[in-house]
Amino acid sequence: MASLASVPLAEGLSWADARLPRGLVRAPGDFLFAPGLVYLQTASMGPVPRPVMEKVMEWWKELELNPTFYGYGPHEKAMEDARANAAQFIGCAAEELVLTRSTTDGMNWVAQGLDLARGDRVVTSDQEHPGGMSGWKHVARRHGVGLDIVKILPSTHDAGRIVDDFKRAITPRTRVLMCSHVLSSTGLRMPVAELSALARSRDCLMVVDGAQAAGGIAVDVKALDCHAYVMPGHKWLLGPKGTGLLYLSADVGTRIQPIALEGSRLAYSDSSGVTSLPSVLGLSASIDYVRAAGIATVEAHNVALRNRAYAALQSVPRIQVVSAPPGPMTSPLVTFRIPDEVKSRDLLQRLLNRHRVMVKAVPEMWMNGNRLSTHLFNTEADVDAAVVALRTELA
Repeated sequence: MASLASVPLAEGLSWADARLPRGLVRAPGDFLFAPGLVYLQTASMGPVPRPVMEKVMEWWKELELNPTFYGYGPHEKAMEDARANAAQFIGCAAEELVLTRSTTDGMNWVAQGLDLARGDRVVTSDQEHPGGMSGWKHVARRHGVGLDIVKILPSTHDAGRIVDDFKRAITPRTRVLMCSHVLSSTGLRMPVAELSALARSRDCLMVVDGAQAAGGIAVDVKALDCHAYVMPGHKWLLGPKGTGLLYLSADVGTRIQPIALEGSRLAYSDSSGVTSLPSVLGLSASIDYVRAAGIATVEAHNVALRNRAYAALQSVPRIQVVSAPPGPMTSPLVTFRIPDEVKSRDLLQRLLNRHRVMVKAVPEMWMNGNRLSTHLFNTEADVDAAVVALRTELA
């Protein structure tokens, strides 16, 4: 499979350039945003870099020249190379990584693949994304599994307290601890390594929803020491929509065995069926794009912009920032409450229609608020434009 580094750049530019216009973007025009759009919504759906999109279309056209030959030949082998590339990016063996279509897809496989019985229990939090919870609600309804919900207030920014709360929720029938690496509600970076240690000490499986982490911050699944880690391709990894990854640690063995993995964990098997081959290859190319900037550099860039937003939002009237202050529990997401008389979805529309600023309306189950998320293509000017727009609309 061709390396992303082989894609031609604009005249006069080099892949070795440390910084280019638009944050850490390699070349002007690498992202196809509508003119004037300030995009602060990667946490919902990230953009695919233009050079990656072009390669995906090349692979798709090649596939259709002779679908059987390429689909069960060169492209199938290239998907295995893509799986190995993704595994290296998060620090695991290729044999421990499975291709999925999304975070929800992977989490559903985990929930379905566990041999849970009536009376068994799963400990999770009240801040989990509905997509990450659907599989657990399914096994609760179908098999009588209990869900013990740990409450995490927006004001809770203490890792030790969160671990203690999970510890108190564990019972002799607890089989699984599940939480997000980064909460989609507030951007809080959860103490996953400490929760993994807790889970292992109680002979429980630690399952992590990494939807808001991989690609935006550094993720090393071995350092986190979890049993399973699910993530999408379409957010921070900047991959094609309909792609995802599921890490299953070697020591899990067959304890997590969904129908889709009955045949094998390969990119294609009799139990998983055919997937979108060009999209999988595109995900690998997107990972190369993020890797080329350096994931530590990307994380530092993202968090610095987030901290700039955090500081500036403090002075915007009628806004209450609920995300953690700068420190070890921050991520590239920052969330703020707004007055009840201003509906978050209405504010979102005004910011987009009047100021060309795209943000997120936080689901009402959590709060009446909005969220910004910054990635490698964002700049200080983007953050400042969002703050000015908010100040205008909330005046």
